[in-house]
Amino acid sequence: MKKILLSIVFAFVTTSFFAQSEPVDYVNPFIGTSNYGTTNPGAICPQGFMSVTPFNVMGSDKNVYDKDKRWWSTPYVHENTYFTGFSHVNLSGVGCPEAGSLLLMPTSGELIVDYTKYGSGYKNEVATPGYYSNYLTKYNIKTEVTATPRTGLARFTFPEGKNNILLNLGEGLTNETGATVRKVNDTEIEGMKLLGTFCYTQSQAVFPIYFVIESAKNL
Repeated sequence: MKKILLSIVFAFVTTSFFAQSEPVDYVNPFIGTSNYGTTNPGAICPQGFMSVTPFNVMGSDKNVYDKDKRWWSTPYVHENTYFTGFSHVNLSGVGCPEAGSLLLMPTSGELIVDYTKYGSGYKNEVATPGYYSNYLTKYNIKTEVTATPRTGLARFTFPEGKNNILLNLGEGLTNETGATVRKVNDTEIEGMKLLGTFCYTQSQAVFPIYFVIESAKNL
């Protein structure tokens, strides 16, 4: 009786193991996010237009690397600890500053719009292909992001009380100025942001990107 029971358990465990061992299960999005690897762990679909990436390279002396203090080419580096939002329209692994804009940041409590003050430490990072999550320790907010071929999606789990979602159009990986935003209705805004050309191959050239943000609740 013991042999039969053990055999059944072994067969069950073996079947479960192989059922979960698809090639995608071995992907670690954090590979390349340290030691100048220039990749990021953001969520993106193959050939997707939208990449949603944690942005942690500005706003604090606690960070090891800062985008404005050297030729920095990625919105995320594993050694840093100060999170200032999720950037959209990112490129991973290109080796020079590019895109890294449209910064979306959830906060709780009183509204603060200075990114050197509203940023937060974080823990419990999780990254799998097409998904990223962390926990903002300053605000007790769980963040989750994913992407479709043409859109980014974010879910923020807030504590009780007053909460905010900030859209920073003035900062990004490359710091071009110029943006517009328009409220369409209580759950939708649209706008435009200027970005530089790829790796600044054309001196001082900029181009517009356009966006629409929809919320499940009133903005």
